Amino acid sequence: MGELRRTSGDRQLQLTDAALHIIATKGIAALSTRSLAAQVGLSTGAIFKHFASLDALLDAVVARVETLLESTYSPPTLPPVERLERFVEARSTAVGNQLGILRLVLSEQFLLALPKSGSARLAACVQKTRAFVLECVRKGQDTGELRSDLPAETLAPIVMGTVQMLALSPSKARQRDAEARAVLGSLLALLRSPAVAPTSSRKSSP
Repeated sequence: MGELRRTSGDRQLQLTDAALHIIATKGIAALSTRSLAAQVGLSTGAIFKHFASLDALLDAVVARVETLLESTYSPPTLPPVERLERFVEARSTAVGNQLGILRLVLSEQFLLALPKSGSARLAACVQKTRAFVLECVRKGQDTGELRSDLPAETLAPIVMGTVQMLALSPSKARQRDAEARAVLGSLLALLRSPAVAPTSSRKSSP
């Protein structure tokens, strides 16, 4: 019985990720039980064994986005710049591997297609991201690691825009990782206080 539940859970995750892929490559208008069934090799009837309705599937998609984004927040015990650095790396990788996430968060069309609770949850994800980045920047300014000649409110959108740009990179995973490291280095050089040497806040691996 436990095996059946686990298999069903795996299938639900497969369907959710397939829905994200369809949204990323074709847009929300292309998402239907028919297109989803074709994507995963199931019948449309089989989909309803795992989700009672399309709204239930969309709710699972929102939950998947929440889970993936939540996993990218670095621990509050880290120094602010390292915390910010790890966040940029993790978020650009997570979103880059699931481009549908960015389409979901940025698409007004999708937000209108969602049940109101789903739209509110995605909006909360955006607000939490902004708050996180702003907190890291402010604390970095307080410690003197980040430049304080510009308001944190004007620096935070630069960080968020960088994450979006990295996430939308058409490069393959290995190339995207190299791009992320190079762009992150430039971002930190831009954000750092002139009194702080422009090096990574983490030591290089031997």
